[in-house]
Amino acid sequence: MSQTVDRALRILPLLAEGPANLEQVARRLDVHKSTALRLLRTLHEHGFVYRQQDQRYRLGARLFALAQQAVEGLDIREIAHPYLLDLNERCGHTVHLAVHQDDEVLYIDKVDSRYPVRMYSRIGKPVAITVAAVAKLLLADLPEPERRAVAERLDYPAYTARSTPDAAAFLGELAAVRQQGWATDFGGHEESINCVGAPVRGVDGRVVAACSISAPNVVVTADRLLELLPLLRRTADAISAEYSGKPQPLKESS
Repeated sequence: MSQTVDRALRILPLLAEGPANLEQVARRLDVHKSTALRLLRTLHEHGFVYRQQDQRYRLGARLFALAQQAVEGLDIREIAHPYLLDLNERCGHTVHLAVHQDDEVLYIDKVDSRYPVRMYSRIGKPVAITVAAVAKLLLADLPEPERRAVAERLDYPAYTARSTPDAAAFLGELAAVRQQGWATDFGGHEESINCVGAPVRGVDGRVVAACSISAPNVVVTADRLLELLPLLRRTADAISAEYSGKPQPLKESS
């Protein structure tokens, strides 16, 4: 990376900590004040920093506008799909991606199992919110008051003997999911279907989606499905990294 570009970019996280004057910027960059001033002027001209009346610099409005545009332009399904295909290729089972929207948890992507016995689920269909692994992950990340309010207004259908019976039990499950960072549904919606899920996180660490592996127990037992959890979590982490724009090693073009 160009030394000038590197120095200019190092100014931005410094100002994210709070306004700083020219001397503070120069000291942090370990450069002469004239060099720091030249960099700040360039960033100021492009709207990335703003000089206050007290002569201190802060982050500029254009930086926030660009960040908002970037977030609004992200499509989690488009980003995640290649990773879901790879996960399906590796494990052979049905893979889902879900999001929380308007008090529902919806499947927004699905890659079918390669086995003859397949799950009945479809993109755009709400999941069984009180039992599904993806739903537990998405709701577990809500702030405690909101989490409790959602749990208390839900109905708790007895899909199977393993279904979550009431709000108290559901909140207990969400607390466990929040602590361990993954979730399961072992026969809670359908006796014969097992599922494990992992969260996809945004740049602020909040859960923005959840992905899962599901399979009938005639194909794979719950214990064997749990053995795929590390692979699932690596997939979710990879989606999170790309969605959040975390730096990845650049491949040189040939």
